[in-house]
Amino acid sequence: MARLTDAIELSGRRGQSRVVFGPHETNLGHERRLSPRHVAYYERRARGGAGIVVTETASVHPLDWPYERAPLAEQCGPGWSAVVAACRPRGSLVLAGLTHTGHQGTSAYSQAAMWGASRVADVVSRELPVEMEQPEVDELVEGFVTATRIAVASDVDGVEVDAGPRSLLRQFLSAITNQRADRHGTDKLTLIREVLAAVRAELGACRILALRLSCDELAPWAGIVPSRAAECVAELADTLDLLVVVRGGPYTAGADRPDGHTAAGFNRELCRTLRAAAAGRACVVLQGSIVDAEAAQAALDDGVADAVEMTRAQIADAELVAKIRAGHTVRVRPCILCNQACRVRDNRNPIVSCVADPGSGHETVEPSIDGQLATSRRVLVVGGGPAGLECARVLAARGHSVRLAESSVHLGGTLRAAAVGAGRERMALLADWLEAECRRLGVEIETGRTITSADLDAAAACGEEVVLATGSKPAERFALTADTAMPVREALVVFADGVDALPAGRVVVHDPVGGPVGIAVAELLAAAGRSVALVTQDLIAGQLLSMTGDLADANTRLQRAGVARELRALLRTIKSDRVLLEDAWTGEQREIRCDVLVDAGPRVAEESLYVARPGTLRAGDAVAPRGILEAMLEGRRRALDVERA
Repeated sequence: MARLTDAIELSGRRGQSRVVFGPHETNLGHERRLSPRHVAYYERRARGGAGIVVTETASVHPLDWPYERAPLAEQCGPGWSAVVAACRPRGSLVLAGLTHTGHQGTSAYSQAAMWGASRVADVVSRELPVEMEQPEVDELVEGFVTATRIAVASDVDGVEVDAGPRSLLRQFLSAITNQRADRHGTDKLTLIREVLAAVRAELGACRILALRLSCDELAPWAGIVPSRAAECVAELADTLDLLVVVRGGPYTAGADRPDGHTAAGFNRELCRTLRAAAAGRACVVLQGSIVDAEAAQAALDDGVADAVEMTRAQIADAELVAKIRAGHTVRVRPCILCNQACRVRDNRNPIVSCVADPGSGHETVEPSIDGQLATSRRVLVVGGGPAGLECARVLAARGHSVRLAESSVHLGGTLRAAAVGAGRERMALLADWLEAECRRLGVEIETGRTITSADLDAAAACGEEVVLATGSKPAERFALTADTAMPVREALVVFADGVDALPAGRVVVHDPVGGPVGIAVAELLAAAGRSVALVTQDLIAGQLLSMTGDLADANTRLQRAGVARELRALLRTIKSDRVLLEDAWTGEQREIRCDVLVDAGPRVAEESLYVARPGTLRAGDAVAPRGILEAMLEGRRRALDVERA
């Protein structure tokens, strides 16, 4: 029986494990080229044990420019060579990802009409493409050939052709987007067949040809369904060395990498079906929120797949495979499937990273936290949330004597408090991991201990350095304006105390942020049978969830749960049994019933100790309440600042 850590053999080439680091947007590129930051990013995963590294998918034609820093194959030769030079000595196979996004791209950068199988507008951008004629089809095939030629000259181990959710090849395969009457319409597999044949001819038999194929568009009225995908795989398998089974299409573009609201391993049975269709002629890879070693190994044991793509898991912990191989599975830093820092295809152009490991994607710019100093220091970290725990963990790992004091009886802070309700349970895993690592490294932990300014004076007198990670507190923005005794509760307090602690009656959730907290508390209350209204000034509830891919799904869940959404609404006045709302556009006012108000608005920094001792190092919400990423990043930065003091 194959193990995750067993080598994989493809086309006479050997990868050190059966774990794949798949292609994904990083925004690490310089213009349209792979950069030294790409090289360091991939090398770190190769060093950590990845068997196959697939580089960020590059466009095979210059008019395909789907996002600002999208790689272009004709400019990727030096970058591919550098990635190979960095990863091959570590034991990883390197595949160059190749694509054309067709009408799911954008004309904003190319300033030219997008190509499409047919004149079908993209459901997201609403932009209408030009229908490709035979010269454009020929140009596309030649683009894949030219890109493959450049990749071969760069000495990659092979290429991965993209026919996944956002690809032109999938658009030709699907009846949703292919309404042609020519041979590419009557036999919708024709273009994929032609591209694979041309790429194989350029690659030869001694390099790997992989296909990333959307095998279920989740649109059965006209889209690709598993039975059709199985027919395609049965025909194509002799051409392929590797098949990566994914799902998604124009109506479900985020289905291939959803957040924690979708159960991990959602493609297991789909992959099993496609592996049966391949009948041993191609190695089949399972993809789909596989972030735990046990689940990945189970897929191999159960005959679901021959290898497993664990991309987000390796963004969270680049040493994933190495830790599994060493028998340290419990020490693997968990991916919490939040998509908050690793999903970067948006108009902000953020660099790929991870809330659990803020060094991911920043290998060449963030100082290393590895190693130990010759001289140890004594440090008091005040606060056991993510910032404090990460600070204490890094300090202890670098050989310092660390004492951590937390005023509550539990560690984890808002990270643990917010890990409530369906889809958010995995957040607690990161808190558990941080605590376990701190204890393993010998951090002296005191819970239920409130530190005072006198304690800080005593620490200073004893030569202890101090880092304040005291977190945040409720803003109490309604306490002074309410002219009644209406109960007002803060969202994180509801998470901590439970729904049963709320007074009876209808609940209004005030969400001026539009992030995950307001949605989560509304869902939690509705699941407990409470009547809930969510008030937001935005045109859609949870607007910021567009950045994590959960926006449409979140609103679907609210609708099904019966949560009333008061959109474009500003909360103006609290009365005895109702609240006054004002339309953000027209100023029209209306009242809705409210027995309990839950505030999901911004919190404020808990800075009483900092006010008492200004200039003390501080991190996370104690500086300004933000997200997990900022807390973790500042925690480790303050750990290094202690050494510079």
